Amino acid sequence: MAIFRTSFGGGLPSGGSRSERLTAEEEKDMARRIRAAEESARDAIIDIDLARAIIGRRPERAERTRAGAVSRLEEAVQEVGRAARKNPELRKAAREAGGAWQEAENLRWRLAMSGRRIAHGEARKLAGPFMDEEDLVQEGYIGLLRAAKRFDPDRGIRFSTYARWWVRAQMTRAIDHTGRPVRLPGCAVEQTRNLRKAMKRFESGGIEYNVQDLAEEVGIDKERAELLLSQGNTISLEQPVDDGPRPRPLERFLSDDDAPQPDGEAIQGQELARMHKAFAAVLSDRQRFVLTRRYGLDDGEFRTLSEVGKEMGLSRERVRQIEREALIRLRDHSGIRDGALARLRAMIA
Repeated sequence: MAIFRTSFGGGLPSGGSRSERLTAEEEKDMARRIRAAEESARDAIIDIDLARAIIGRRPERAERTRAGAVSRLEEAVQEVGRAARKNPELRKAAREAGGAWQEAENLRWRLAMSGRRIAHGEARKLAGPFMDEEDLVQEGYIGLLRAAKRFDPDRGIRFSTYARWWVRAQMTRAIDHTGRPVRLPGCAVEQTRNLRKAMKRFESGGIEYNVQDLAEEVGIDKERAELLLSQGNTISLEQPVDDGPRPRPLERFLSDDDAPQPDGEAIQGQELARMHKAFAAVLSDRQRFVLTRRYGLDDGEFRTLSEVGKEMGLSRERVRQIEREALIRLRDHSGIRDGALARLRAMIA
């Protein structure tokens, strides 16, 4: 399951745990306050050569939103903050810019989380075999943050309307990545989607087309269009493989995953013995209970963070913290490698 991380350094800004629905005027007011805080951060460091070079850097391509300028400002604030550690003369400017930027981040978080219902609503529509609703909600939060970074109140559109597109785009992109055996870059996924849309337009209009026509419609070359369209094709296990004088079917080259692997069993046995020994030596009772229930070490049944939290009367986030602390202690004090618990659970099950 994906773990949600914000663009604000990996955690929630202060006061960011609540969300409230905003009116149109409140959305505009918050967006203007965000812009004012960004301007304050910019004014505090614009006279510093390092910051001016970053802020004034020419973008590689035309910017259609304000996200590029905001990203450069964020980079400038961070670089000035690092430089201030060595240069006392920059500390005042760095402190003022950092405070103003943090205010902008907090406001941006509040604006994004005012649209949480959008993320939950779209997740219910798109949940399926490749991604469940909870993971899609987290992807939706990322879309909300991207929308908040780009939102311009002067365009005369509500944030909730603007954010819905970003939420859905983030979710569909995540589903595309998850549903493929080989992950494609975001631009390739988007181009593949545009190629298939072009195919549907031609077919609905009864127009004959070829790969060259599709490539021109999307704005890419023919070779790339052929490559992208071939990514979704399946391969039969009975398809001959040109390997040697006598072609053999592909299934002859595939390993048997169910066959016992002596080396793997020996390693898992050693890890299991080390795990049981380390449990009593380095973990508290609460940490042992969380890992045992999470990874099914007692009954072979894996449980979610929420399920373990209900048993202990704790929140999902607190269980996650206890699990992480336990794993770190096991790794640091007993030499158990990362991923050992997952492999042991698979062996027990």
